[in-house]
Amino acid sequence: MSIPLLVPRIPTVDRVLGYLRMIDEAAWYTNFGPLVRRLEKRLADTLDIEAEQLVTVSNATLGLEVALMALRLPRGARVMVPSFTFVATACAIERAGYVPVMADVHPGMWTLTPEIALRAMADAPVDAVMPVSTFGNALDPDAWGAFARQTGLPVVIDAAGAFGNQKLAPGLAAVFSMHATKALGIGEGGFVACHDEAYIHRVRQLTNFGIDVSTGIVEQSGTNAKLSEYHAAVGLVALDDWSENSLLRRGVDALYRSALARHCPGVTLQSRPAEGTYTIQCVRLPDGARPAEVGRILGEAGIGTRSWYTPLLHQHPAFSAYPQAGALVEAGHLAGTTIGLPFYAELDAALIEKVAGALATAIGRSGGSAG
Repeated sequence: MSIPLLVPRIPTVDRVLGYLRMIDEAAWYTNFGPLVRRLEKRLADTLDIEAEQLVTVSNATLGLEVALMALRLPRGARVMVPSFTFVATACAIERAGYVPVMADVHPGMWTLTPEIALRAMADAPVDAVMPVSTFGNALDPDAWGAFARQTGLPVVIDAAGAFGNQKLAPGLAAVFSMHATKALGIGEGGFVACHDEAYIHRVRQLTNFGIDVSTGIVEQSGTNAKLSEYHAAVGLVALDDWSENSLLRRGVDALYRSALARHCPGVTLQSRPAEGTYTIQCVRLPDGARPAEVGRILGEAGIGTRSWYTPLLHQHPAFSAYPQAGALVEAGHLAGTTIGLPFYAELDAALIEKVAGALATAIGRSGGSAG
């Protein structure tokens, strides 16, 4: 029996059908329709903010782009970002007209922290910071809020995989994904949230080409990043299922931590809260084990794997010319030692035991020690 890396958990057609009929009755299919507004209200409730403090987007990459554009920084402004992240983060910075500045990450949490950012700024001054909730690991909102106040720099959190985990604080914006593989999956979609209603109003305008609907005038050109009513219909059902889905994912994470501790005590897990709801299980292999070889061996056993964020951002030709803020030591270590394991809501204890046992064997065969 093969064990895939990720299995999306999307509401079925039958579950969504009632909302689809609402769309037909209203004959409103996009452009901030009634289901989108209802979804925005419910998403805002999960963050304990008002509906006017959140706007949906057609995908999180566009969400990052318009969230950055709404800062109204001068063209060519420098935005610090961890090098250990998905390429979409840098793509959004570049497409917003800004320059990514690559920084290192914390060795245990695998995230950019305010302390690392402050040290990095001594080597590479920046105009904004985009830290990432790596693998759903929530960033400290109070610490980043204090950083924003201390430095005067805007902070936009790439919280793509951190729905249910990442909290907000005044002075911060965050962008979440609702891609099919995320814990709250609707196929494609996302949203931007911030306590600053004027900022969210600018983001909303930018998702609609920058049009001020009260005048029809465009003062800052945007893009088309609106969420459709069809995606909102799926999102409303996904929120109905959120409690069950979150509970299942927390259970999978707990089973993994137990199985890996028994089979592979030499493996290091990301330092993240056990009560979080996650979409990815990435582990750091012991010295001597080669991720590519481990992945090959697990693949032969029918177990899906992936090396996330390898190569690092600054190692991609598209981004290699951009500045680096100091030595990216920890990012380099992570890129050379981590591997992603199967993680989805339906994984049971027997399958996780199989993955952990096979991982121990693969580590030994690749030159490392599982214990």
